[in-house]
Amino acid sequence: MNWSHSRILTTHVGSLPRPPDFLDMMKARLSGATYDESAYDTRLRTAVAEIVRLQLDCGLDIIADGEMSKPGFFTYVSERLSGFEPRPDQAPKKFARERAAFPEYYEHYFKRAMLGGAIAPVVPICCVGPVTYRGQVVLHKDLENLKAALGSRDPSFAFVPAVAPSGVGFNAFYRTDEEFLVAVGEALRTEYLAIVDSGFLLQIDDPFLSDVFVEPDLDDEKIRRKAGLYIEAINHSLRDIPPEKVRYHTCYGINEGPRIHEASLADVAGYMLRVNAGAYSFEAANCRHEHEYHLWEYLKLPDDKSIIPGVITHASNIVEHPELIAERLERFAKLVGPERVIGGADCGFSSQATYQTEVHPTVIWAKFQALAQGARIASRKLF
Repeated sequence: MNWSHSRILTTHVGSLPRPPDFLDMMKARLSGATYDESAYDTRLRTAVAEIVRLQLDCGLDIIADGEMSKPGFFTYVSERLSGFEPRPDQAPKKFARERAAFPEYYEHYFKRAMLGGAIAPVVPICCVGPVTYRGQVVLHKDLENLKAALGSRDPSFAFVPAVAPSGVGFNAFYRTDEEFLVAVGEALRTEYLAIVDSGFLLQIDDPFLSDVFVEPDLDDEKIRRKAGLYIEAINHSLRDIPPEKVRYHTCYGINEGPRIHEASLADVAGYMLRVNAGAYSFEAANCRHEHEYHLWEYLKLPDDKSIIPGVITHASNIVEHPELIAERLERFAKLVGPERVIGGADCGFSSQATYQTEVHPTVIWAKFQALAQGARIASRKLF
């Protein structure tokens, strides 16, 4: 994991806006229309190079490929794992308590999202056979494109996101949830190992852990059991991978919204810290969770671990002031040590490939610049 004893480092969560012309090509590919595969691969490679350059120009230290090749957080799993089929009629009731509390708002929210230019619908997938990994070709392209974009830069200052076992569809094949999660984890392990073997940091994306604590049909015992299963599945799939090669991200899955019915970090953190990772990324910039930095006044962070609190939000087009970002970083640094704090974002800015991200691309770059400026301000005070 990236430690610094001279300044606060900066990073983000992964997904970034894809170029509109590449979205056109991706949309044609997904719809089954005729497209030029060679031209597609070439444009993907240049898109990764462009997004890497933008991150570096903004002053970020630990960067990613922006998930350029992925049509969406869920969609990419469908092309990399076998044993699943689409089940559009089994859409999960995400944010059930939120939607019940604010039905008018969320009706408008999801309608706006549908019209917002996403190139692929979010369709649930159901496991109907043995799960195996089949995404070697596209994974290899991802890793090679990022290597090429980095040039001579150290690959350990780049990360590649991959979904957690808990984020892969419904089970209608395996006898138990445990067996299903283990099978999915074994398949995803192929991706995890390839990322680490390429010299990059592996980021496990797991918003699903936080969701467990607000599922309306679960009592406390069922919550503990389900959350525990998620952590066991991750750790099983990460076995023999050095924790310092892994960072873990959890969030709440909602972008702009009231967000009253979300788990507190105090609920999630004990499970989060059980993941065999070297750093933990979580939401801390949005106003429903910013106060939760107090948790680290009594929760012990293991000596060999780091935290990546979000100090800019992915759900607002307001650019945070660098002085406020510095204050946020200083709060955490004074509680866990400045060398163990990396400045991050609450979540990704384009988990679905879309023509209209909620935060405009020009604003995203301004947020990243403010993040780097805030980290420099905090570093002058802390080191």
